Amino acid sequence: MARRRGMMSDALKVEIAKDLGFYSTLERDGWGGITTRDAGNMVKRAIELAENSLAQRERR
Repeated sequence: MARRRGMMSDALKVEIAKDLGFYSTLERDGWGGITTRDAGNMVKRAIELAENSLAQRERR
């Protein structure tokens, strides 16, 4: 099965990793070194950011 290309930019992923406090693990071990919980929290945070961005656009 082919992998689909990610929806988030690498810069956004790194920013979220820094916000959530696991950037040092990412630097040391790469994306394969983060926990499932960290990955899930990263997705939740990305969804929050997207929802906030859409809400701001709708207010304009």
